[in-house]
Amino acid sequence: MKKRVLLISYNFKPEPTGIGKYCGEQIQWLANRGYDCTVVTTYPYYPYWKVQEPYFSNRFLYSSEIQYFESGGRIKTLRCPIYVPAKPSGVKRIILDFTFLLSAGLRVLGLVASKKFNVVITVAPSFLIGFLGVMYKAIRGAKLIYHIQDLQIEAARDLQMIKNQRMVDMLFKLEKIIFNKSDVVSSISESMVDRIQSKAKKKVFLHPNWTDTSQFYPINDQESLKEQFGFQPMDKVILYSGAIGEKQGLEAILQAAHRFRDQEHWKFVICGSGPCKARLMDLAQSLSLQNLVFLPLQPFEKFNQFLNMADVHLVIQKSIASDLVMPSKLTTILAVGGLALITANPGTGLYTLVNKHKMGILVEAENQEALNTGIWNALAGASNESIRSAACAYAEKYLSIENVMQSFEEHVLSNSTDFSTTTNAALAPNEQELLEVNG
Repeated sequence: MKKRVLLISYNFKPEPTGIGKYCGEQIQWLANRGYDCTVVTTYPYYPYWKVQEPYFSNRFLYSSEIQYFESGGRIKTLRCPIYVPAKPSGVKRIILDFTFLLSAGLRVLGLVASKKFNVVITVAPSFLIGFLGVMYKAIRGAKLIYHIQDLQIEAARDLQMIKNQRMVDMLFKLEKIIFNKSDVVSSISESMVDRIQSKAKKKVFLHPNWTDTSQFYPINDQESLKEQFGFQPMDKVILYSGAIGEKQGLEAILQAAHRFRDQEHWKFVICGSGPCKARLMDLAQSLSLQNLVFLPLQPFEKFNQFLNMADVHLVIQKSIASDLVMPSKLTTILAVGGLALITANPGTGLYTLVNKHKMGILVEAENQEALNTGIWNALAGASNESIRSAACAYAEKYLSIENVMQSFEEHVLSNSTDFSTTTNAALAPNEQELLEVNG
């Protein structure tokens, strides 16, 4: 008998990056294995913060799509209207969360009378989505999996998006209800698992994000790739590709570009979309940065070539976010054997992982001089081939979607919820290692 899975997340395919990308790939994998999957989601808006075509005209309506697979599986996507702020703030994100909670809640109630789902997966953020899973479980008795991609409450507090401590305390109490009602709580990195276990008071399953090593792999002809994207063969490309938001602190890239403005062939590239892009472009213009280029998100079919073009990949985030949100872009950088320059401080999960496998250059977060020195050493210092090789080897060994999803199927989707001795051996033998991917 087919196992019926319900996923509830406001990020889903065809969003090209972040949580939507992983939710889409996860459900696709399950459908290819014969699962009957239903997804309650909204219209693709991330990372643009605007509903994308061809969905824009229907963004205030409910709609549905069905995709069938040779395996006998299927994906039924139920899309719900949602408020999407063009310039997200703490208050506007709360409104976004509540509009989805309401519109998706009506969808979930409509599913209660249909054939029972065996498993309900809710994806945070928004952490409030967990209550939709709690509601369905209370009525129909399905197994509830609460998967945490970002520690939303901690991030909102630490980034000063929510400043009222009473509000923060109330949100933690609401989250605790979801923990108590969930059969399985999972998250994407070892450091996040540890933090969640300490507040949930229960075992948390390690379910990392992945990369498709058949789609992302090293290409040797870097010079021709640079010409393909409008650069000269002798240019040194310092690339940031990902979400352009508050938690990254991307002003540091502009300051680095200003510092190295006399290096004729050093080209800084910021590729992506997000709420802070316009402000960064204004700042770049005020600094008269001729060595900085802003590019839109690249088409998926060209993304492997685009990543291979770069001499250095910048993985930048503020220090307060370094153990709350692992940068999702890092897995694809590792897969192409990219030289990653990562801002992470000792003691964080990201620093520990990268340092252990020697697969990136680590510099102190929010330290402009350290970032500048790291860029100089990456481009003008000794050979970094050993780092590139280690990055590629790690991706091939530990970040395969097949390994990650097979472990998830075996230890989470099965009837058993006893994974107390599980170490995700398929991912990292004899150790519990972690990583995230895109955002």
